[in-house]
Amino acid sequence: MSNKMSSTDEVSWMSWFCGIRGNEFFCKIDEDYIEDKFNLIGLSEVVPNYREALGIILDLEPKDEFETDVTDQSAEMLYGLIHARYILTNRGIDQMLDKYKMGDFGYCPRVYCDNQPMLPLGLSDTPCEAMVKNYCPRCVDVYTPESARFHNTDGAYFGTGFPHMFFMVRPEYRPSPPTKQFVPRLYGFKIHSLAYQLNLK
Repeated sequence: MSNKMSSTDEVSWMSWFCGIRGNEFFCKIDEDYIEDKFNLIGLSEVVPNYREALGIILDLEPKDEFETDVTDQSAEMLYGLIHARYILTNRGIDQMLDKYKMGDFGYCPRVYCDNQPMLPLGLSDTPCEAMVKNYCPRCVDVYTPESARFHNTDGAYFGTGFPHMFFMVRPEYRPSPPTKQFVPRLYGFKIHSLAYQLNLK
């Protein structure tokens, strides 16, 4: 008999975590992926309180109102690092594709990208080095998420290669480059590039 929570009134930890405001970029990882130890290789050396954190994620640990903030943070870090691996799999990409098509990751602010949906991207694969950014596949540039609620989401939980793997697996969703580009003008005439050079003399 499984020692996981069986009450229908209980919300799983993963459902709770993904439902937190500011965690909309995350998808819910399949439990069997987490239960496969091969997928977690190396994480025990990175995440403090690894066993307790894994137990919390899989609802193997009974909920304790006295759980420390350190343990909660470890569970969030572990989930995030597993998430970065999971979204590179076919199942993970399919889940992120649904969110991409719904515009859950936001739209490119560049005018000539014509509201192109974006994907989350990390500028580093190491936790606590950089917050999550948005990658536009049309102009191939990176932006800070518009909503401040994503400004504290670690970019390592999405990884530096996710958008590129996404479009390798689902190339039919790769948009064509923008056909228009902004050209600065004054009185109808194009401004020469030399006009932007600083006069340092």
